[in-house]
Amino acid sequence: MYMNFSVFNFFFSLYFMGVMSLCFNRFHLLMLLLSLEFIVLVLYSSLIFYLNLFEVKLFFSVLFLSLKVCEGVLGLSILIHMVRMNGNDYFQVLNIL
Repeated sequence: MYMNFSVFNFFFSLYFMGVMSLCFNRFHLLMLLLSLEFIVLVLYSSLIFYLNLFEVKLFFSVLFLSLKVCEGVLGLSILIHMVRMNGNDYFQVLNIL
């Protein structure tokens, strides 16, 4: 039981570091996307670990991974469009209005 708690603390600390990097690197869109990918990778790793721990089938992990790929492709397409239009990837240049 102690091992499961230490693994939970490990995944939680990695998730917290990803959220903190997301908060501190908010100026470049590429750094925001990398921080989001790190958070999703930590969530995917913890999902695989706990599904194996409880001996559940891993079908949900395939669905999660396909949604992660779609999120990554969408983020990169927004990044490419932004660099082509503005010449840089500063998040402050992006005008939502």
